[in-house]
Amino acid sequence: MQWSPLARRECRTMLTSKGAWILTALIVLWGFRPTYTGWNAIGQNITIGYIQTGVNVLLPIGVLLLTYQSLIGERTTGSIKFLIALPLKRTHILLGKSVGRFAGLGATVGVAVLLLTGIGVFEHGAFAIRPFVGVVLATVLLLAALVSLGVLLSTAVKSTVSAAGIVVGYILVTLFWNTVVSKVYTVVTGVPVNPYDAPASGPLFFVLRLTPDGAYNVLTNWLLGVGNSADQFRTVYTKLKPGHGINAFVVEAAFESGTAPWYLHPVLSVGILAGWIAVPFVLSRRIFNTGDVL
Repeated sequence: MQWSPLARRECRTMLTSKGAWILTALIVLWGFRPTYTGWNAIGQNITIGYIQTGVNVLLPIGVLLLTYQSLIGERTTGSIKFLIALPLKRTHILLGKSVGRFAGLGATVGVAVLLLTGIGVFEHGAFAIRPFVGVVLATVLLLAALVSLGVLLSTAVKSTVSAAGIVVGYILVTLFWNTVVSKVYTVVTGVPVNPYDAPASGPLFFVLRLTPDGAYNVLTNWLLGVGNSADQFRTVYTKLKPGHGINAFVVEAAFESGTAPWYLHPVLSVGILAGWIAVPFVLSRRIFNTGDVL
């Protein structure tokens, strides 16, 4: 593979980056949240829940901030000229950048997962292996999707300031995604959306899980057995308790048994995450192969 030396260089860049290791520490600190609600929801599997909690908010922010400069940095320093002069196709350059950053960040995030797992085992004892493996694989998919998105941003935008602004905008949109989608749904259909008692609308629920972190939550909630929702597992569990009307869009709470559309099945979140990997890479390749990269 001609692009492997470039991938190794990018991997070393991530492994020696202070930002990557700060992200590791923050995931551990944010993720370890032992609560009675979490324990009641999934018992000793709360150790696995720590991974979801730590990854859900911090991974999108950290990965995008650590990848959006992958090509912009080369332009800023002028080293893009030497990169283009290498006997590599531009597609291979993108592969090297993407795979290298994914491998480096995967190693640092893997350390965070191991630390959370060790802490959880020490505090709560053994957990179920099958959902643990599933959640780890889902985290790998989310990481790959975010790296692909970050490389697309670095390919499409030439200004560091503009790219940073887009990252901030993306983070804000995803944080308030439920509100944005609810407002648009109300405007389009004329049906007001009460997040505490959401209407049983397949399209509404489907759009809510189209963000990378939303799809990740749906998939990991399914693996943990707490319910079908793009919110975190503790919130989903609380929503399904009788007499608790919290702000969460949970399929089991909105739809009668057996009436939910097939496209709301949690396993389809694998396809959503795969789309977030493939589509940004295809767009990056098109822009990088046809545009002015200098």
